Amino acid sequence: MMEDEELELVEDLEAILHLTPEVQLAIEQVFPSQDPLDRADFNAVEYINTLFPTEQSLANIDEVVNNIRLKIRRLDDNIRTVVRGQTNVGQDGRQALEEAQKAIQQLFGKIKDIKDKAEKSEQMVKEITRDIKQLDHAKRHLTTSITTLNHLHMLAGGVDSLEAMTRKRQYGEVANLLQGVVNVLEHFQKYMGIPQIRQLSERVKAAQSELGTQILADFEETFPAQGSKKSGGPSNVLRDACLVANVLDPRIKQEIIKKFIRQHLSEYMVLFQENQDVAWLDKIDRRYAWIKRQLVDYEEKYGRMFPEEWCMTERIAVEFCHITRTELAKLMRNRAREIEVKLLLFAIQRTTNFEGLLAKRFSGYTLNDGPAQKKPEMPLEPTNPFLEDEDSGPEKDEDLDRPKKPKAPDNPFHGIVSKCFEPHLYVYIESQDKNLGELIDRFVADFRAQGPPKSGTDEGGAVLPSCADLFVYYKKCMVQCSQLSTGEPMIALTTIFQKYLREYAWKILSGNLPKTSTNSGGLTISSLLKEKEGSEVAKFTMEELCLICSILSTAEYCLATTQQLEEKLKEKVDKTLMERINLTGEMDTFSTVISNSIQLLVQDLDVACDPALTAMSKMPWQSVEHVGDQSPYVTSVIMHIKQNVPIIRDNLASTRKYFTQFCIKFTNSFIPKFINHLFRCKPISMVGAEQLLLDTHSLKTVLLDLPSIGSQVVRKAPASYTKIVVKGMTRAEMILKVVMAPHEPSLVFVDNYIKLLADSNPETFQKILDMKGLKRSEQSTMLELFRQRVPIPPSGSDGGPSLTFSAPTPEQESSRIRKLEKLIKKRIQ
Repeated sequence: MMEDEELELVEDLEAILHLTPEVQLAIEQVFPSQDPLDRADFNAVEYINTLFPTEQSLANIDEVVNNIRLKIRRLDDNIRTVVRGQTNVGQDGRQALEEAQKAIQQLFGKIKDIKDKAEKSEQMVKEITRDIKQLDHAKRHLTTSITTLNHLHMLAGGVDSLEAMTRKRQYGEVANLLQGVVNVLEHFQKYMGIPQIRQLSERVKAAQSELGTQILADFEETFPAQGSKKSGGPSNVLRDACLVANVLDPRIKQEIIKKFIRQHLSEYMVLFQENQDVAWLDKIDRRYAWIKRQLVDYEEKYGRMFPEEWCMTERIAVEFCHITRTELAKLMRNRAREIEVKLLLFAIQRTTNFEGLLAKRFSGYTLNDGPAQKKPEMPLEPTNPFLEDEDSGPEKDEDLDRPKKPKAPDNPFHGIVSKCFEPHLYVYIESQDKNLGELIDRFVADFRAQGPPKSGTDEGGAVLPSCADLFVYYKKCMVQCSQLSTGEPMIALTTIFQKYLREYAWKILSGNLPKTSTNSGGLTISSLLKEKEGSEVAKFTMEELCLICSILSTAEYCLATTQQLEEKLKEKVDKTLMERINLTGEMDTFSTVISNSIQLLVQDLDVACDPALTAMSKMPWQSVEHVGDQSPYVTSVIMHIKQNVPIIRDNLASTRKYFTQFCIKFTNSFIPKFINHLFRCKPISMVGAEQLLLDTHSLKTVLLDLPSIGSQVVRKAPASYTKIVVKGMTRAEMILKVVMAPHEPSLVFVDNYIKLLADSNPETFQKILDMKGLKRSEQSTMLELFRQRVPIPPSGSDGGPSLTFSAPTPEQESSRIRKLEKLIKKRIQ
C-alpha cells in the first residue's frame, strides 16, 4: 500500500511539474542556467553516467552525494522562504481593495455636491436674464415695425409721386423712382394679404403699364412708321424714356428697338427693291456704302438717346445683314441664269470684306444674346501656309512643314450675309473644273513643245515647273473657297482637286516616261568581247535618264505636298465634313509613278548588263589555260554601271532615299541573274573556276561601291544595301569554291558542299555537278550520298537555299584556292 501511494505521489508531482514549452522558454529567458538539473528534458540516467563515466570514478560517490544533498537543502530553503512570503499577500490585497472602494465613494460624494451647486447657479442665471430676453425681443420687433412703417411710407409716397410724374412725362425722375419703388415693394411680398398693401401693389403695376404704353406712343409719334424722322427736342425726353424702359417689362424694350430699327431701315427696303438696278450683284457695294452712312448718321443724331448697353448700332447692322441676306437670296434665285463667276466672286469678296469690318467694329453680343465678348486683340490672320505670296515656287511650298501659327478668334459675323451665296457656288466649282482642265492641257502642250530636261544642265532631275504652278493654283482655289464656304462646296472642290491630281500624274508624269523596247541591241558574243570603253549599250539616252529622274523627283514632291494639302483642307472644312476629305488614292498614284520610275531605271541598267552575262555563260571555261585580269564581260558590266549610276545619282541628289532604293532593287535583280548565268557555265575547269572567282570578286567590289561610283565625294553605302551585296555575292563565291574543290573522295566533297552553301536543295547540287562536268553515273552516286548526308530540313521549310553562309576552314581549302586568294589580294592592292 505504501509503495502504491508513493507511486501516485510521484506521478502527481510529475504532472504538476510538467510545463508547456512556452512557459519553459520564458523561465529560461528570465533565469538562464547552464546546470543540467535545470533542463526541461533532464534525464537522470544520463546525468549519473556523466558524473560517473568509469568504474574508477565511483570512488568519489560520497562527495557527489553530499553535493547533491547540499543543493537540495538550499532549494528547500528557497522554496520555504518564498512560501512564507506569500502567506500575507491575500490579506494585504483585501485591505487595499477596501481602501480603494472608500476613496471612490468619497469622490462620488464630491461630484454630487458640485452638480447640485451648478444647477443652483444655472437657475439663478435664468432668473437674472429672463427680463433681458424680453427686452431683446421687444427691441427686435420694434425695429422691424419701424422699418416696415418707413418702407410703407416710402411706398405710399413713391406711388403717388410715380403717378404724378407719369402724367407729366418726367421720365428722368421716374427712372430712378420706379426702380426704388419696385425694390421697396419686394419687402412687402409676405404682407400681400393686407388689403392696403395689395392695393399699393396694384397701383404700381398700373403705373408700369401706363408708362409702357405712354413711352411706346411717344416713340411712335417721334418715329412714325411712314414719313420722315423728326430730330427735334423730344430726343431728350426719349433718352429718359429709354432709362425707364430698362426697368419695365423687357418686352417694352424689345418693342422700342424693333420699331426704331424697322423705321430706320425702311428707306433701305425702298431703295434696294428687287426691281431696282442697284439691287443686283454688280452694285452690291452700294448696299454696304448705304449702311455705313446710316450708321454714321445714327451715331451723330441718336447715339446718346439709347443706353450704351442696348448696342443699337450693332443691332441696326445685324438687322441690315439679315434683310440683305434674305433679299439677295431671293434675287439670285430668280435671276440664277445671270450669275457669272466673276460677278459672284466680286459680290462674295465685297460681302466678306464687309463682314470683316463688322467684326472689327462690333463684338457680336446681339447675335447670341449673351454677355458681350471681348474684341480679339490679334488680327484675323490665316492659319494655312498655302496663303503665302502667290509668287512662291515649289521651294516656298516646302514651308507647309513650318509650325502652325496660333489660330485667331473666329469672326462672329462670318456668313451672316455671305451664307446666301453658298447655293450658287456650283458656278464657281464648275469654273475651277474648267480652268484646271485647261491648265493640265497647257502643261501637256508646254512639255511637248519644250521637250525633256537637257542633260548636263541644272534642269536635269529637277522638279517640273508645272508641278509648282498646279499647287500654287490649288492654294489660291482653296483659300478662295474657304472664304466663301466651309461646307459642301469645299467637298466639291476637293473632288475637283482629286480629279486633276490624278490627271497630272497620268498625263504629265506617267505619260512622259520613256517607253521600253524589246530590241536587245543586236550584240553578238564576239562584238561584246571586243567592245571598248565608252561604247553605248544602255537602252535609254542620257536625256531620257534625266527625264525619268525629273519625273521621279516631281512625283515625290507631289506626294509630300498632296499629303499637306489634305491636312490643310481638313483644317478649312467644317468638322462634321472632315472625314469626307481623303486624298489617299492620289498619294498612292504618285507612289506608283515613283515605283515605275525606279523600275525603269533598274530595268534599263539590268537589260544593258544582260548581253555581258549571256557572253559569260557561253564562254569556253573548260579551255581556259591561265588566270589573268578580269574578263571582258566584267569590264562591260562595270562600264554600263559607270555610265548610268553617276547620272542617276546626280539627278536624284535631292531624293537620296529613292537613289538608295534604285541601288537595292538593281542589286536584288542583278545578283540572282548573275548566279543563274553562273550555273550555265559548264563544264568548268579548275583554272576557269579560278578566273570566274576572280571576276566574281571584281563584281562584288564594284557593287559594294555602287552608291558612290564615279563620285568625287566618297560616301559610305547604307548598311542595308551592303548586307544584300555581301550575302548574294558570297553565295556566288561559295558556288565557285565548291566547283574548284576535288570531287574525290565523294564524302569529303559532299560535306564540303553542305558546309559552304548550306543548301539542302538537290537541284542546286545537281547544277554544281554539271558545272564540274561529271558523268551521269558519278552524279547519281554523288546525289545518293548527298541525300544521305544532307540534314533534314525543319517543318515548314520549302527546301530552298539557306541564306546563311559559313566561311570554309583552312583545312578544307586546297592549295589552288589559297593561291587564287593571294592573287585577288595582290590585285586589290
